[in-house]
Amino acid sequence: MVAICFYFQVHQPFRVKEYKIFDIGKNDNYFDDKLNHDIMRKVAQKCYLPMNNLLLELIEKYDGSFKVAFSISGVAIEQMELYAPDVLESFKKLAQTGCVEFLSETYYHSLSFLYSKDEFRRQVEMHRDKILEHFNYVPKVFRNTELIYNNELANYIENMGFSGIIAEGWEKHLGFRSPNFVYHPKTTSGNLSLLLKNYKLSDDIAFRFSNQGWEEFPLTATKFSKWVNDFNGCGDVINLFMDYETFGEHQWESTGIFEFMKHLPDEIFKHPDNCFVTPSEAIEKFDKRDEVDIHEFLSWADTERDLSAWLGNKLQDETAKEIFNMESKVLATNDEKIIHSWRKLTTSDHFYYMCTKFWADGDVHKYFSCYESPYDAYIFYMNALRDLELRI
Repeated sequence: MVAICFYFQVHQPFRVKEYKIFDIGKNDNYFDDKLNHDIMRKVAQKCYLPMNNLLLELIEKYDGSFKVAFSISGVAIEQMELYAPDVLESFKKLAQTGCVEFLSETYYHSLSFLYSKDEFRRQVEMHRDKILEHFNYVPKVFRNTELIYNNELANYIENMGFSGIIAEGWEKHLGFRSPNFVYHPKTTSGNLSLLLKNYKLSDDIAFRFSNQGWEEFPLTATKFSKWVNDFNGCGDVINLFMDYETFGEHQWESTGIFEFMKHLPDEIFKHPDNCFVTPSEAIEKFDKRDEVDIHEFLSWADTERDLSAWLGNKLQDETAKEIFNMESKVLATNDEKIIHSWRKLTTSDHFYYMCTKFWADGDVHKYFSCYESPYDAYIFYMNALRDLELRI
């Protein structure tokens, strides 16, 4: 048999506004409230609301046999509270079906594990509390920001009591092995399971779906289900992990992406051995097949799949080091507004916008950035840091 495990990442950062040098010492709001509101409402209308409605219909249609998982960052939930309560309610309706799993992550979608294990733990615990507050669910499976992963993280997460962790299924680390099995992460005792993204099939939906130059265009539910069926007998679980904004935002409704998703379960269920599972169900259902050793940091971003989407150039390294070096002084203020501002500035997107790569990866960074250039992103961010230092 082969099981399909859908996991969708839902995240919206608090974007830094054009914070000028003349604002330092005069303005303690670093974030573009109007832009953040407008983007949340745009994505709500194009993706969150129609896709949540479709998933709810599919869950009801298949009487609970269709299942998915979400990882929703704490800052995304905050923006739903502020700008899109209707979206938050639609996620709550999905939660009430019992067919949706919510994963754990850092509340602020941050790089904290790389700089401060204490802050990392605090943000994971804050996120757990937020998920419990809104969805009455305690996450059992962890996904780190942008699927950043290595052996050390797996060991740390196991000691925090999680049953599973997810990562990118890249051949560089897998060798001859398939991502379509559950694995045991090296350095862990055996209580933690590792689920690996099948990036080829995931990216067929997330990136190639509307590419008319792709040799497999157009991608239909029938064609995709055939590719899934080909793994029957040589795989346990196919992990389809992607940004939720794939549906309606990155792949517009006019591409047929919603129709594809609407008909996919029908095609998958035509094979009697197929099913849909959540990450926790995959861990419970399938045995670990082998040990995976990932010593260096792995992510799901850019062609290198390392940390270079966020760290590596002088702009990124300087700002990341400086923001996390402020941790003890910030926390010592006991000022909730200062602490919250500081934590919102730890969100990984800020460093992503400062990336200076070229070619295809550079184009992707430009697509997601709200700034004219990486240098503008750096200047506005550093001006905000200077003001934060003054406030401390």
